[in-house]
Amino acid sequence: MAPRGGRAAAAASSGSEDEEEEAGFSRNYFLAKEKEPSSSKKRARAAAGKLSDLNLVDEQVLRASLAEIPPKHEEEVEALTRSYKDQYRNWLFELRCGFGLLMYGFGSKKQLLEDFVFTTLTDFTVIVINGYLPSINLKQVIATIAEMFWDQTKSKRKLQPGTRSQLSQPFPSQSFDDIISFLKRQTSDDVDDQVCLLIHNIDGPALRDAESQQCLAQVACCPQVRVVASTDHVNAPLLWDKKMVHTQYKWSWYHVPTFAPYKVERVFYPLILASGGHAQTTKTALVVLQSLTPNAQSVFRVLAEYQLANEKEEGMPVSSLYTKCRERFLVSSQVTLNSHLTEFKDHDLVKIRKHSDGQDCLRIPLVSDALEKLLQELA
Repeated sequence: MAPRGGRAAAAASSGSEDEEEEAGFSRNYFLAKEKEPSSSKKRARAAAGKLSDLNLVDEQVLRASLAEIPPKHEEEVEALTRSYKDQYRNWLFELRCGFGLLMYGFGSKKQLLEDFVFTTLTDFTVIVINGYLPSINLKQVIATIAEMFWDQTKSKRKLQPGTRSQLSQPFPSQSFDDIISFLKRQTSDDVDDQVCLLIHNIDGPALRDAESQQCLAQVACCPQVRVVASTDHVNAPLLWDKKMVHTQYKWSWYHVPTFAPYKVERVFYPLILASGGHAQTTKTALVVLQSLTPNAQSVFRVLAEYQLANEKEEGMPVSSLYTKCRERFLVSSQVTLNSHLTEFKDHDLVKIRKHSDGQDCLRIPLVSDALEKLLQELA
């Protein structure tokens, strides 16, 4: 009978031999790979292929093909939409109670929310924010809300007998803190004084940063402001902390999958299996310009016509643009022109560069053909 120590030594020896054999097998495998002919490696890489090697279709052609796909399950989708419309009264009641409405679920909710707001919230003043746009001037939106309340305050004072004193604007500096403090002081039992802020895609690219969400949350907790919003990103709840959800926004969550195509929202996002080009840029610029005022469109046209007539120049000086716009009665002051230019810059319609003589020059980042097509479609 072999001693126990001898069996243990034999088992240890056998284990080490197995480990050495396995290590040797791995070593031989990598040595064989190193000795593999370079031609076979090239053939393997060529067989793998790359996305850049694909012959991608033009984006406009792909979008046109997608538009021709017939809709499916129309009756079921229509029944689903009717079930949501039956909840309009409940949604209105929750807004009256001070809650905000947050809609989530697959499909575009733009048409549903606009139908709710403009058919049911007839007593509210509605302001729409399109969060799916690449950029948004949020401060201007909040200033517009404040000016709306200020106009209501002035009109009420005029109707009251014995109030002849001139009222001074409570937020002359236009700072965000002054505007918010003014909005928080607005209290009224009159339903007509309330404002509904309709935000399509509150999780959109221009509103995802912490600063924008904090601004919206502070506006949402003002007494006379109600928020109705939609969200599509799966991680949207990570934008808010507990205080914002329960104290400021006061969200009442509703799962409303509409299965509607994102016709408007997807304009600003290139398709993965399509080649980008000037056609897509032109279409995006057209959508943005159509959302601006006629005067802003006319100012953009003046700049575009100058650029087409002077292609070799670095851009149009701001002073020249102001002079031409003043001659055509499009702007009354430099401040008005600057507000239009801010809109253009926020939406990447215009780039500013320094001229060789030190002047600020404006240039539209489109080739001549695309710019001409844009002006034709804008007319």
